[in-house]
Amino acid sequence: MYSAGITGTGHMLPEKVLTNADLERMVETSDDWIVSRTGIRERHIAAPGETTSLIAASAGRKAIEAAGLSALDLDLILCATVCPDMALPSTACFIQSHLGAKNAAAFDLVAACSGFLYALTVAQGYIATGQARHVLVIGAEELSRYVDYTDRATCVIFGDGAGAAVLSQVEEGRGILASKIQSDGDLAEYLYTPGGGTAHPTSEQTIQDRLHYIKMRGNELFKVAVRNMTESSRNVLDRLQLTVNDIDLVIPHQANQRITDAVSDRLGIPADRIYANISRIGNTSSASIPIALDECVRGGRIHRGNLLMFTSFGAGATWGSMVLRW
Repeated sequence: MYSAGITGTGHMLPEKVLTNADLERMVETSDDWIVSRTGIRERHIAAPGETTSLIAASAGRKAIEAAGLSALDLDLILCATVCPDMALPSTACFIQSHLGAKNAAAFDLVAACSGFLYALTVAQGYIATGQARHVLVIGAEELSRYVDYTDRATCVIFGDGAGAAVLSQVEEGRGILASKIQSDGDLAEYLYTPGGGTAHPTSEQTIQDRLHYIKMRGNELFKVAVRNMTESSRNVLDRLQLTVNDIDLVIPHQANQRITDAVSDRLGIPADRIYANISRIGNTSSASIPIALDECVRGGRIHRGNLLMFTSFGAGATWGSMVLRW
């Protein structure tokens, strides 16, 4: 069995920025209301024609370059997304074409905001068993396409972006040390988009009923997110016989600053060891952890030998945590 570690990272944010002041002119809200409830001040919005696969490929190129590889070295491309270019084929196949990664297999993984962590565990399995040497994992979302800009509970939260990481074989003792992923389908209607699938196929009626927009039960989601992110984090730490004090940096899913604060309080994580960029980027779902990771790598926050912990929660409901040594 081989160890799997991250050897390169990259991210891409669309050029357009939507500020809270912009939203004040679109829906009944205010900067104070948004910041006090979410911690968000601005988010990036993809331009027309700027598809999920295009921003994903941009992030992927940076990760491949950082890993010292070419696209032809990739054995597998995994795209975690709930915002595919099309219903079929998979967005990962479009990414493969954009990159020219002719030697790779490619497929999508759907686990909402937990998608990047889920995809990392899948990639780890391919590398650990020797089925792949280099796997490109991308979290990419354009949630602005699914946001109802008359619903202030959801339209202020979500933004667009992509983050990528190359996983490769690394020496024993480095890379992913432990992970825990879990789901509870009984909570599906806490955060979902009902229209467009086989339950509610696209029709004039589903469009009139606004079923193709994100629906969220925020209060219930908050409680479940805090509990499960905390419990999964404790699970991976206990399995490694570590405490939070052993972790050099925690990178949580950037869902809501109040969720991050509650999880860090429950775990006892010092403020200087938990990374947050939600004020500048908003909630980018599966892209949020890899975007934050790349910012930390390129900003000099992460050094060889550091212990990192990722933790996330998303629609499904899905959640998970992971500890790795850089």
